[in-house]
Amino acid sequence: MSEIVIESCHSTWIIDLDNQRFRRVVKGVATLATATDWQPCYGVEVDLQSESFVVILNEDGTRLLRSWRHVEQCAQCGGEATSELSLRDLRRALSD
Repeated sequence: MSEIVIESCHSTWIIDLDNQRFRRVVKGVATLATATDWQPCYGVEVDLQSESFVVILNEDGTRLLRSWRHVEQCAQCGGEATSELSLRDLRRALSD
């Protein structure tokens, strides 16, 4: 399985390239009830200069979802990011 995991300020994004799907898991909450359903995904592009990333939602690349990676001294949240998920929670999110 080829997954990409991206941390934004509020969510952990799980992008499953093999199955062309993605989901978000809201950080700081202990249950997967806070995970979105798997949604179709046709790729992801990460801009390392701006820390933004784009999830491509259709084959034509005309529907996009943009967010920003959470980094140290984050300009998006001012360093007030929600806490991270455990590896166990991430594994559960992938197998769901």
